[in-house]
Amino acid sequence: QVAAMNPIALDETRVSQETIDKELEIERELLTKEGKPENIIDNILKGKMQKFYKENTLVHQAFIKDGSQSVADYVKSVNGDLKVTGFVRVSLN
Repeated sequence: QVAAMNPIALDETRVSQETIDKELEIERELLTKEGKPENIIDNILKGKMQKFYKENTLVHQAFIKDGSQSVADYVKSVNGDLKVTGFVRVSLN
């Protein structure tokens, strides 16, 4: 899972504030350029950040062997007492 999907963090609580701020800035700029009204941009950004977390955090990513469930859901289905507490990605260059 980690090698194929390259998550940036375990879950949304472990994504750095710098990464969150950068992502929000990029998305806000795109929405402004699209002419979206300021009063709905914040709501759109909430949805965009949920999508970002789903794609970029390990426990929220779709499980690679069964895309119908997240990694967290898969782990829970294997054993309700299991919990993902971290990961390490090794890369050989």
